Amino acid sequence: MSAALYDTLRAITTATITTMLLKKGIRRCWMHGPKPLVADGTRLVGPAFTLRFVPVREDLATPESWAKPISTRGAIEEMPEGCIAVADAMGIASAGIFGDILTMRMMKRNVTALVTDGVVRDKAGVVASKLPVWCAGVAAPASVNGLTFVGWQEPIGCGGCAIFPGDVIVCDDDGAVVIPQDLVAFVAEEGAEHERMESWIVSEVERGAKLPGLYPMNEAAKARYAAWKKK
Repeated sequence: MSAALYDTLRAITTATITTMLLKKGIRRCWMHGPKPLVADGTRLVGPAFTLRFVPVREDLATPESWAKPISTRGAIEEMPEGCIAVADAMGIASAGIFGDILTMRMMKRNVTALVTDGVVRDKAGVVASKLPVWCAGVAAPASVNGLTFVGWQEPIGCGGCAIFPGDVIVCDDDGAVVIPQDLVAFVAEEGAEHERMESWIVSEVERGAKLPGLYPMNEAAKARYAAWKKK
């Protein structure tokens, strides 16, 4: 994806993106569960780097597994600069999948953010690492208490959405959405126009205009909007 396309997406809210995708029949694009660990108005965009956990298997999910090639540690070393790591933790809230040391390493590798329907641990350290995180909460136990890590860069489910490696993720204070790769240009173009239209509607409401006929616009409102765009 071009830098210009990413710049356009950074100006489009996740709420608008869900509306644009609805036009294409896609309803499951907003991930249920991930919320910003620190809500500061930031909007981030990047390609998805997927990670997959399955339910705990006590013979496999052990502290010793952290040193194996197939591990969260190994996955982090494969993350490309600028990606958004998306972890399928099946919504399990009793085991933190990543902590401060792992998020610090992700920052060193210039990963854009972590998104998960699970939870993190070591909250103070994670926040101090400065890695933007969207998650479902915080828990002290380590991941192996409730999950088994099995791999990366394969299709996953996160927060009720199908995520494929390379899909584009957009995160803001409303949560995280996934844009299928083939629809990124459509969402950027249509979303930018939608944001422009809604900014005009807001200005009309501020002037005292009534909503019927304005939102959604009737033909008269469309004509006024078209004239405003030409100015």
